[in-house]
Amino acid sequence: MKIIVKLSMLLMVVLLATSCGNKSKQNTLKGQILIDGSSTVFPLSEAVAEEFRHTYPQVKVSVGESGTGGGFKKFSRAETDINDASRAIREEEIAACKENGVDFLELEVAYDGMVVVVNPRNTWVKDLKVSELKKIWAPEAQGKIMKWNQIRPEWPDKEIHLYGPGTASGTFDYFTEAIVGKAKSSRGDYTASEDDNVLVQGVASDELALGYFGLAYYENNKDKLKVVPIDDENPANGEGATYPDAKTVQNKTYAPLSRPLFIYINSKSLVRPEVQAFVEFYLDNCIALAPQVGYVSLDSTAYKIAKDQWNEFLQKHTQKQ
Repeated sequence: MKIIVKLSMLLMVVLLATSCGNKSKQNTLKGQILIDGSSTVFPLSEAVAEEFRHTYPQVKVSVGESGTGGGFKKFSRAETDINDASRAIREEEIAACKENGVDFLELEVAYDGMVVVVNPRNTWVKDLKVSELKKIWAPEAQGKIMKWNQIRPEWPDKEIHLYGPGTASGTFDYFTEAIVGKAKSSRGDYTASEDDNVLVQGVASDELALGYFGLAYYENNKDKLKVVPIDDENPANGEGATYPDAKTVQNKTYAPLSRPLFIYINSKSLVRPEVQAFVEFYLDNCIALAPQVGYVSLDSTAYKIAKDQWNEFLQKHTQKQ
């Protein structure tokens, strides 16, 4: 009996010491973390930052959304610690980082489906084929494909009003590559914005509108929008159009508009313990937070790869310091 009591008391001491240690770390960790980049990844990074602030209240985390390309410009100049990206970094961006001595780690943090939406009052669009999307968005469509009945003759003889991300957006890059066949290859006569909320409001208020953006913004505005299932016209994936949801995005049957989302970490920022703590917090919590903001969590394999990459990168760069 005495042994059990002693063991219980010892356990309480250990737990108390651990608790005090964690609280001490939370109370002493200070600093500022600068994040910018993709408006698509923004809701996830902001959700992680909000939870992180509860745990480490003296660390200021700033999350911007200047677009993937705009964010990489800042990141390559070492103006930010982390860049959110809805596409992989490009060769010219890698070169800019190298020129400025910015070494970095790419981490996959979630999956996203890119949705095509119309106004809820649109009664004629039930689905769209990839070839039809290309017909709408290809550069040669500018000034020529201007009405709905030019897509399908049974659709109304009415104007089609297009809404999409700006050219600095990773969503723009990914969509044009997946649909048109070449990144940044798009008609220019559409309402563009780096802020997806502007696109949501545009489509929601325009009966003749069609737009595209990340799944999270549709999930948060389902009552204002009508999502369009996409037919990739690939017999290997089955026949017919597919709706975007957690399952079809993760298994990539929602093709070709399923994609990974990334964060990029500047190695020089790792000298600061608050940055180390934030990235570890991000990886530990993104699986739970991703579905809450409309994204799809990493599968177990991708999560393990991300954790292993982070631990190796952290060890490598903290040993140098």
